[in-house]
Amino acid sequence: MTAAGAVDLTTRVGSVVLPNPVMTASGTAGHGAELSAYLDLSALGAVVVKSLAAFPWEGNPPLRVHETTAGMINSVGLQGPGVEAWLARDLPALAATGARVVASIWGRSVAEYEAAARALADAPATVVAVEVNLSCPNTEAARDLFAHSPSATHDAMAATAACRRPRWAKLSPNVTDLVPIAEAARTAGAEAVTLVNTVLGMAIDPETGRYRLGSEARGGGLSGPAIHPVAVRAVHDVHAALPDLPIVGVGGIVHGADAAELVLAGASAVQVGTATFADPRAPGRVLAELEAWAARTGRTAVAEHVGAAHRKEPT
Repeated sequence: MTAAGAVDLTTRVGSVVLPNPVMTASGTAGHGAELSAYLDLSALGAVVVKSLAAFPWEGNPPLRVHETTAGMINSVGLQGPGVEAWLARDLPALAATGARVVASIWGRSVAEYEAAARALADAPATVVAVEVNLSCPNTEAARDLFAHSPSATHDAMAATAACRRPRWAKLSPNVTDLVPIAEAARTAGAEAVTLVNTVLGMAIDPETGRYRLGSEARGGGLSGPAIHPVAVRAVHDVHAALPDLPIVGVGGIVHGADAAELVLAGASAVQVGTATFADPRAPGRVLAELEAWAARTGRTAVAEHVGAAHRKEPT
């Protein structure tokens, strides 16, 4: 058996090489170094920040978050300072931790995606990649997302080439078939896809008869352990159809075993999100547990496990 600490955790997501596969998930770790009081951000594969537009955005009215049986439903609405303000105010403190940074961008139109990407063109080298959020359900146009259409996905991804660094497309589970959408993202220049964003959901208070969330959309995005099997299936199916397309798996990771499941399904890296609301140290703990799991398998590198379920290899 391989001793703990002797496992090579290095992974590659497209052209981006990371020291290990565990990242934070966009929208759950703030815009900067908010989690640095709880864990060493430089020890993670990367920190993925909250999605940014080319302009400041207030987000949705309260209430924005509601706890569910196995996770939470949120309608924060992509609140953010805009790319230029983030570069000036938030990124320096995050870069000072030694973290590798993945910026996340969004827009309401192809032109807005291009503007957000262009604003990142001169970002420092600590921004190693850009995750293009094509799939947040917490806007008024929630059911008409770019990620619900191969052609719209292609157009938005193509526009983000202006960022001049590797791009990952964050896609939605709320579609019949993810494969053609993932293929469209790749054709438009995505080096990887991030699977998956939140699942469309809704909560109503039976005592008052009112919606739990305050946005005009009434509903929001379900995340946490409840959606983990959905994420596993999405990663599995896209890897089976497009085995040469790198995947970042996200959805309901609480323990190292959850991360391992996504790796076996085909993810080269993973993101920990909702778990940080209960325990801000969760990404570091998941990394330690994933390393211990990899050591128990006797293999010398975690990359050897990527997609192993498809090869029917025992762990």
